[in-house]
Amino acid sequence: MNRNTYQERLQKCTQLMKAAEMDVLLLIKPANMAYLTGDGRLCAYAIITRAGKVALGVPKTDVEDVTSLACFDHIAGFEDEVGMIHSIAHHFEHFGIKQGTLGLEYGFLTQPRMGMLTHPHGKPEKVAVKDCTPIFSEMRIVKDAEEIARIQTASRVASAGMKAAVEAVRPGLTESQVAAEAEYAMRQGGAEEFYRSYVSSGPRTTIAHGLPTLRKLETGDLVMIDIHPIVNGYSADICRTVCVGRPSQEQQAAYNLYLKAQQATINKVKAPVGMVDLEQTLHEIIKDAGHGDHIFGPPIHGVGLEFEESPLPPGHAFFHGEKEPAPLLANVVIAVGNCGLYVGGFGVRVEDTVVVTEKGPLVLTDYPRQLGK
Repeated sequence: MNRNTYQERLQKCTQLMKAAEMDVLLLIKPANMAYLTGDGRLCAYAIITRAGKVALGVPKTDVEDVTSLACFDHIAGFEDEVGMIHSIAHHFEHFGIKQGTLGLEYGFLTQPRMGMLTHPHGKPEKVAVKDCTPIFSEMRIVKDAEEIARIQTASRVASAGMKAAVEAVRPGLTESQVAAEAEYAMRQGGAEEFYRSYVSSGPRTTIAHGLPTLRKLETGDLVMIDIHPIVNGYSADICRTVCVGRPSQEQQAAYNLYLKAQQATINKVKAPVGMVDLEQTLHEIIKDAGHGDHIFGPPIHGVGLEFEESPLPPGHAFFHGEKEPAPLLANVVIAVGNCGLYVGGFGVRVEDTVVVTEKGPLVLTDYPRQLGK
């Protein structure tokens, strides 16, 4: 991203701040900080004023590194949490902010962090506090061309990781070893990090978030592999379910049903489709086949700087402190097929990263969708 991109984002941010009657933002969520400044890391913060000024606070060990990566007006290095609070107070004083409304990321902050950021030694007493989560949901939901390109690259890396994982599946290998094959291939392909890799097998495929264990794969097991590489700061999301050996008729029937529902939902991805419409499409096909009691969780979510972000279906959005999403515009990126179908002794899931366009879906994760290897 070039400096002009961050300036344009900052300008839009200040416009949204004005509309929301916020005078200043204090951010600690790495994804939001990265979106506005070019750098987001733990144990750091960004202060954004309505005038468009940016101040950063980072561990003093990181000042030189952040200076080379981020766009900002002021930067302060601190030694510990107490120093962090004092540096926040310094920036408030420097900007002349003694009253008004401060935006905080309610959906991200834990209670102790909230207490730290609103500590009287940091925040001025007459500055009120308000949730700024909706500002970043609105800013980040539609991707620009560079963001789409980065998610495309992450999707290619995801497909390479899936290929390595599926090819490694065999009796005697552990779930953790399958995850290791995927993660090694993704790092070799350009990933600098990944959100949690999920690999579950046999009866563990009925778990919604199956973190890999030392369970050994057995002939006849289904193996659910869900991976999320981060490349140049942006993520992709792909899930495939495969069988160790030849699948049973019951396994194949469940898989075929879920794949049918997922593909029908993807085919409806066209601006300005609604999230609820997409969710209902997937769920109704499964319900009509008599498996209404075997569905778990929202099947769709946004993808970008985070592997799961806005837009989210209404119930899931509420859980994350988000607003119910408006109809999806072109260049929104979503994952279709999240969660899965759980029929009792096993579960199946197929998930892909998809760009919403005015002409229809652009599917970015292209690894083959088949239960048998």
